[in-house]
Amino acid sequence: MGRGPTVRRRRLAGELRRLRERQAVTIEEAAERVGWSTAKLSRIETARVGVTSPDLTRLLDLYELDTQKRATLHSLARTARTRGWWDAYSDSLPSDYATYIQLEAEAAFVRSFDGMLVHGLLQTEDYAREVIRSALMALSPPAEVERRVEVRMTRQKLLLSEDSPLRFWTVIDEAALRRCVGSESVMRGQYAKLLECMMWDNVTIQVLPTAVGAHPATAGSFAIMEFREPHDPNVAYVESMTSILYVEGDVELYRYTLAFDHLRAVALSPDRSRALISQMAERSSERCGQ
Repeated sequence: MGRGPTVRRRRLAGELRRLRERQAVTIEEAAERVGWSTAKLSRIETARVGVTSPDLTRLLDLYELDTQKRATLHSLARTARTRGWWDAYSDSLPSDYATYIQLEAEAAFVRSFDGMLVHGLLQTEDYAREVIRSALMALSPPAEVERRVEVRMTRQKLLLSEDSPLRFWTVIDEAALRRCVGSESVMRGQYAKLLECMMWDNVTIQVLPTAVGAHPATAGSFAIMEFREPHDPNVAYVESMTSILYVEGDVELYRYTLAFDHLRAVALSPDRSRALISQMAERSSERCGQ
């Protein structure tokens, strides 16, 4: 599981922005001096696009950076262009989803609230297939569904890595666990998978009871990603049917962090959550109407 280039691109973008600000140069002035449009430099500084080696040299000349630090940034730029395992699926993955996979691959800790479905990192193959097939609404061929299932299963290797496995903490709405996806057999397998994952030291699963009522995340699911390098800012990921939002501002991130802290405080403890999921597994036939 190679680590992704997206975070490295964000790190490089942040360094370039700080260098420009240290020189007390506006983005418009910097772009004019190197002969670019302001839009091009803005896209580089916000990590929406990468930067070529010649372009990076022009910026570092403008910012009068010393030789040793130049080498570090050029190395960072090269690794930011490294291809990840997900590139093999680039023809079938939406660009926003590919970006999320890259960020997830670089993360050290992911906290998520899942209000509708079990998180993709914890789904069984059968459960994932039902979810993906439903989401695509028969607009894609079966082969496309299978490729996306394969991607989802590959993502889960992050949790089992021998070298720094991803720490994952999820609060799952009880309604998501009671929703019958596929069949009794599919749900039985999914409950068993959750119970297995709850045994892993790097995974924490809590169930948010429906009796809690209204809560800070009634607007939808979200995930907060923390990264391995201290200079990489956290990112909150929010997904809807037609769009994906990445939240990086300090104030907004703080609100998502507070929301998650509230959710885990009112959710069942991991032990009580395990007992509830075990009970659901025993009664899965009733839930799926069989």
